[in-house]
Amino acid sequence: MTFERVTAGTGISAEPAPAPRPGQSGPTRDVSPSMRLQILSTEHWSLLASRSLAWNESFSRAGMFLSALSGAIVALGLVGGASGFGEAFTLFALVILPVVLFIGVGTWIRLGASNYHEMLCVIGMNRIRAAYLELAPDLERYFVMSGHDDFPGIGVTMGVQPGGGRVFWLAQILAGTPTIVTILNSVLTGAIAAIATVRIGGAPSTTLLVGGVGFLIAIVAQWLYTRQSIAKLQAGLHPKFPTPEGEEL
Repeated sequence: MTFERVTAGTGISAEPAPAPRPGQSGPTRDVSPSMRLQILSTEHWSLLASRSLAWNESFSRAGMFLSALSGAIVALGLVGGASGFGEAFTLFALVILPVVLFIGVGTWIRLGASNYHEMLCVIGMNRIRAAYLELAPDLERYFVMSGHDDFPGIGVTMGVQPGGGRVFWLAQILAGTPTIVTILNSVLTGAIAAIATVRIGGAPSTTLLVGGVGFLIAIVAQWLYTRQSIAKLQAGLHPKFPTPEGEEL
């Protein structure tokens, strides 16, 4: 490929404009509306598939944990009936329950990661929906999901009912799969601590106290981790299409 020189005596070659770097805005005046729509639709379907994978992983990991927990309880019942809930039972419990707890903690961490991934997908789809409305503003009355990428808009797309007060939000949190896994992990932690106390010859009152303390420590630790993750998420969210004040679904 050759380039012609400017003949005005400047001696400067006519070179092509440098290509925009990734992340920089290039010229878009030549992109037709149909091409824009095709690009947005492709990204929309990609985010939808990615969100579906996150949901499938959440369900499969939670199901795996519950299956392992159910199998461990059945095994403990069989061993306890055969050994009279003696030393063999406590030893077996101290071997199998930590394994189940490990699966539970891993499941809880992955559920948090999947929820974060799902929220990113929802933010992306809401922004794409806002682009659809910029291309065709008259279609807004046909959309039931939100075109805003702030927390109210995310809640609409994720199917969270608006309003309801703190009691409603508390019920939604308690019904969530991460909360159920959190409670089960805490119960497992308390049970392991109590069985270990029985193993070393602790009194019944001491066993109950140690089990309760273990349960509370696990609850508080998981709650602090979740709170820190939510705080980081809120700090990192910078809405480009915030919900106007007074707008309702």
